[in-house]
Amino acid sequence: MPAKSKAQQMAAGAALSAKRGETKKGELKGASKEMYESMSEKQLEEFAETKRKGLPYKKD
Repeated sequence: MPAKSKAQQMAAGAALSAKRGETKKGELKGASKEMYESMSEKQLEEFAETKRKGLPYKKD
């Protein structure tokens, strides 16, 4: 499932980085923290690899 906004794509990237141990879990905030706890690494990869071109910054 691709991300529906740039903000969602960036949050997924941050959560994925923490899942892989590249950043600390304690550095996550808001949506990225929730994604870290509720999604698998594979799901996060799908969101994070979404191309940003044409996506709104935030979905209404």
